[in-house]
Amino acid sequence: MSNLKLIIKREFIARVRNRTFVVMTFLSPLIMVGMISLIAWLATLNNDEIRKVAFYDETGLFSTDFKDSSDIDYIDYSDLPLNDAKDSVVIKKLDGLLYVPKKSSNSELAKSIQFYADEAPSISILNRIEEIIASKLTNQNFKEKGLDLDVIENSKAKVNILIENFSGEKTSKMSSYIKMIFGGVAGYFLMMFIIIYGNMVMRSVIEEKSNRIIEIIISSVKPLQLMMGKILGTSFAGILQFLIWVILGGVLLAVVSSVFGIDPQPAGIDQSLIMQEDGQQEIQLILQDIMKLPLGTLVLSFFIYFIGGYFLYSSIYAAIGAAVDSETDSQQFMLPIILPLMLGIYVGFFSVIENPHGTVSTVFSMIPLTSPIVMLMRIPFGVPWWEVLISMLLLVGSIIFITWMAGKIYRVGILMYGKKPSYKELFKWMKY
Repeated sequence: MSNLKLIIKREFIARVRNRTFVVMTFLSPLIMVGMISLIAWLATLNNDEIRKVAFYDETGLFSTDFKDSSDIDYIDYSDLPLNDAKDSVVIKKLDGLLYVPKKSSNSELAKSIQFYADEAPSISILNRIEEIIASKLTNQNFKEKGLDLDVIENSKAKVNILIENFSGEKTSKMSSYIKMIFGGVAGYFLMMFIIIYGNMVMRSVIEEKSNRIIEIIISSVKPLQLMMGKILGTSFAGILQFLIWVILGGVLLAVVSSVFGIDPQPAGIDQSLIMQEDGQQEIQLILQDIMKLPLGTLVLSFFIYFIGGYFLYSSIYAAIGAAVDSETDSQQFMLPIILPLMLGIYVGFFSVIENPHGTVSTVFSMIPLTSPIVMLMRIPFGVPWWEVLISMLLLVGSIIFITWMAGKIYRVGILMYGKKPSYKELFKWMKY
C-alpha cells in the first residue's frame, strides 16, 4: 500500500509540475472565454449590419409591403428602367435587386419573381421576402374569390397546448430540451475528460517504457500497483485541473460580461414578445422546470460515473501503452476506446431526447462502456433509482474485470520491446 501511495504521489507531482500542464491549466480558460467573447462580438457586429435591398415592382402590388426593418432597408427602383435599376444596384453596392414582373395570374407571378445579386443572399432575407409576397398573393386570391379578409383573419385560431402532469404540475414545452442540455453537457464533459486524461496515462506509460525507466521501477513495485498508481495520480491531477478550469472560467466569463456588457438575451428574440403574457408564462415554466430537475442526483451521479468511467477507460489506455513501443503504434487500438464513447454520445442525443425510457436508451445506459454518458443524459428525465443502481453495479463489476485483464496485459507488455502486438497477441497475454 505504501508503494501505491508513493506512485500516486510521484505521478501527481510529475503531472502538476509539468510546464505544459501548468500553461494549459491557466491558458485553456483564457482561450475558451476569449473564443466565447469573440463569437458574441462577431454576432453583435453581424446583427448591427443593415442590408440594403432594392425592388423593382412592375405589378404595383408590393409598393407598401416592403417596409424597412431593424436589419433591412428597402429601396424602390420601380420608376427606373430595369437595366438602369440593375446598374444602380451594382454601382451603389447594394445587397441585391428583387424583380417582380407583371403576369396575368398570381400563380404565374409566384413562379416568376427573381432576385439579382452578385453573391448568394442571406437565407433569412429571402425567407422574409417570400413571406411578404406569399401573404400578399394569398390575400389577393381571397379577394378574387370574394372572401372577406377581416372575417378570415378573425376566424384564425391560435392554439397553445398546455402541458401538465397528473399531479397538477404545469411544465414547459421546452422541458425536454432543458433536460437534454443539462444531461448532454455532463455527458460531453465526461467523454472529453476520459479521452484527454486517458491519453495522458497512455503517454506516461509509453514514455517510461521507451526510456527503460520502467525496468528499474518494476523491480520494486508490482505491475498492477504501478498501473493503478499511474491512473490515480493522473486522475487527481486531472480533477485539480478541471476544478481550476471551472472556477477560473466562471470568473473570467463574469468579468468579460460586466466589462463588455454582453447581453445574455439570445439574439433575434423580440423583447416585446417576451413581455407578452404567454411569453412570461413560458419563461416562468422554464425556470420551474430547471428548479424541478434532480440537480443533486445529477451532480452526485456525475462524480460517480466520472470516476467509474475514467477508471474503466484509463485501465484500457494503460494496457495499450504497455503493449506498444510508441504512440504511433497505439493508433490501431484506439477504435475500441473511441467507438463506445462516440456511440454513447450519439445514442444520448438521438435516442434519449426522443424516448429517454425506451429500449435503446435503457439498454445503452446499462452497458458499462456507454452507461457513464447515456445514464447521465437520462437522469434529468427522471430515472428509477434501481435502474441507476444496477447501472452503477455493472460499471463497478466491469471496472474490476477490465482492470484485472488490463493488469495482465500491462505485466507482460511493460517489458516487451521491438514487437508490434496484435489483438491475438494481447489475448494470449491475458492467459499468462
